[in-house]
Amino acid sequence: MKSKDRDSKPLYHPDKSSRVVSTCILFIVLCGFSFYLGGIFCSEKDKITVKDTASPVQSTSNAVSAPLQIKSDTFTECPSDYQDYTPCTDPRRWKKYGANRLSFMERHCPPIFERKECLVPPPDGYKSPIKWPMSRDQCWYRNVPYDWINKQKSNQHWLKKEGEKFLFPGGGTMFPNGVSEYVDLMQKLIPEMKDGTVRTAIDTGCGVASWGGDLLDRGILTVSLAPRDNHEAQVQFALERGIPAILGIISTQRLPFPSSSFDMAHCSRCLIPWTEFGGIYLLEIQRILRPGGFWVLSGPPVNYENRWRGWDTTAEAQKSDYDKLQDLLTSMCFKLYNKKDDIAVWQKSTDGNCYNKLAKPDAYPPKCDDSTEPDAAWYTPLRSCVVAPNEKAKQLKLKSLPKWPQRLHIAPERISSVHGGNANTFKHDDSKWKSRVKHYKGLLPALGSDKIRNVMDMNTAFGGFAAALINDPLWVMNVVSSYAPNSLPVVYDRGLIGSYHDWCEAFSTYPRTYDLLHLDGLFTAESHRCDMKYVLLEMDRILRPNGYAIIRESSYFIDAISSIAKGMRWSCRKEDTEYSVEKEKVLICQKKLWYSSKSSS
Repeated sequence: MKSKDRDSKPLYHPDKSSRVVSTCILFIVLCGFSFYLGGIFCSEKDKITVKDTASPVQSTSNAVSAPLQIKSDTFTECPSDYQDYTPCTDPRRWKKYGANRLSFMERHCPPIFERKECLVPPPDGYKSPIKWPMSRDQCWYRNVPYDWINKQKSNQHWLKKEGEKFLFPGGGTMFPNGVSEYVDLMQKLIPEMKDGTVRTAIDTGCGVASWGGDLLDRGILTVSLAPRDNHEAQVQFALERGIPAILGIISTQRLPFPSSSFDMAHCSRCLIPWTEFGGIYLLEIQRILRPGGFWVLSGPPVNYENRWRGWDTTAEAQKSDYDKLQDLLTSMCFKLYNKKDDIAVWQKSTDGNCYNKLAKPDAYPPKCDDSTEPDAAWYTPLRSCVVAPNEKAKQLKLKSLPKWPQRLHIAPERISSVHGGNANTFKHDDSKWKSRVKHYKGLLPALGSDKIRNVMDMNTAFGGFAAALINDPLWVMNVVSSYAPNSLPVVYDRGLIGSYHDWCEAFSTYPRTYDLLHLDGLFTAESHRCDMKYVLLEMDRILRPNGYAIIRESSYFIDAISSIAKGMRWSCRKEDTEYSVEKEKVLICQKKLWYSSKSSS
C-alpha cells in the first residue's frame, strides 16, 4: 500500500482533466448565483400572475435592455376593517411592544411574511375630497368617519359634525377664540414670521392641524406631527383638509428629519413631558431646529400664574415646572425671546461659545461627540446630548438664509456636503425640473388644478419637482431615501419640507391621503432591495381614489409596473419623456374609485 500511495498523484495536484471539470462546475455555480441575484429585487414575483399584460416596449436602441416581464392577477380586497390600515403603526400589533415612553406608538413594521397583499378599501359612502381651499374648513364625514374625536373635543371647537360634513372652526385647547387670533399674537411676539425669515415649521401634537393650516396663508409651510392612535385619526383629518402632516411621535427614536431644518417648532398643550428623561424630547427639538430658530410653547406651565386652577394642580407645582423648563432650555443654549399671555417663545442660540462650553466634563446635558451624526434620523435612537451647529456652515443660521421666496432658487450652502453637489448641479437640477413639470402638465392637465392638492415626490434629490410647482395650489412632501445621498438638508434650506424614508417599508401616513405620487427612477435605484410589488401596493394604499401617479422610469421596468398597476385597478398609459428617448418612459396612472364588495351600503 505504501508503494501504491507513493506512486499515486496527490489530491492537491489535480491532473488537467480534473482542473477542466472543476472550472466548469465553478462557472455553472457562478452563473446560477448571478441569475439568482438578478431576480432578487422581486422575491415573490412568481406568485403574481397578471392575466392581461401590457405589450412590451419596443426598443430602437441597442443600449436598452429587454423589458422586464411580470405576470400578474387582480389583487384581492383587504377586509373592511382595514380602511384606516397603517402597517408600521398598527394598533393591532402594539401589545407586542413595550410601553416605556410610549415606544409602542413608534414605527414597528410587520415582517415580510405578515405583509398584506391586498387593496385597502375606502369607507362606505366615500366621496372625492372637497377641493382646496374649501377643504381647510370642511370635509366629508364618511371619508374620515370618526365620531370619537368629535365627542371628546367638542368643547374645544376642533371640529363639529353637521349633516354629511365635519366643519373645522379653527379652535383648540389654547386658542378658544380661533387659531387666527392665536397666530396674530404669535406674530407680534415673532416679527420674523411676517417678513419671510420664518418659512418652515413643525407642530408636535398637532390635533387636526389648524395651526399649520392657518400658517399656509402667511407663507409658512408646516409639518404637522401626531402619533397614530385607536380613535382620533388626527393626521388623517389634517391630510383630508389638505394640510401637510405625517404620523410620528417623539419617544425613543429620532424624528425622520435632518438637523437644523425647521425655522420654528410649536407645541400647543401637546402633553409632551419636556423636562423628563433628562430633557431628551427637547433635545430632539434642539437637533432639528435651525440656529436662530424659534421654539413656541403654549399651555402648561406657561402663564401658570393665571391658568393653574384649570390644570388640576397648584401654582407652586407649575412654577417649579416652569423653572425646570427654563433652566433646561438655558443649558441647551436657548434664550427666552418673548412672552405674553399663554405663549412663550425661546430662540436657539447661534453663539458657538455656548456650545463649546457644553464640551466640558461637568456640562449637562453634554455636547454630542464627533461620532454622533447630526443628520442620522432613520431608526436612530434619541441621544441625551446637544447637537452643536456646524461651525463651518456660515449660512446655516436663520438670519443668514435668504428670505422666502428668494431662498427657493438659491443654491444652499449645504449642497456641497452632497456627493457631486455644487451651485452648478443645483442650477441644472432647477432648470431640468422646470422643463419636466411643463411636460408633465401637458400629459396630465389635472396637475396645477384644484384636482390635486396633496403631492408626494417619492425620491427627490434637491426638491426640484416641488420647486417647479410652487405657484400651484398644492404642497409637496419631498422624500429622500434613507439609502440615498443625504440631500434632505438642501430641501429644507430651500424652504420646502420632506422626510427620510425607506420604500421597502410603509410610509407614516393613513390610507387615501395623497392626490398625486411622483417618482423618478425609484425602481432603478431601489429594486435590488425592495420588492416592486410591495412598493406599488403601498402607493395604492396612500393614494386617494381617482388620484394620480407619475412614474418616470427606465423602459426596462415600465411594462412590469403597468402590469402590476392593472392588477391594482389602476388605468395607466405610457408616454415619452420630454426628450423622447427610448431608454426612459413616463407612466401616467389613475387609481379607480371602487367600493368593497362587503360594503354595508
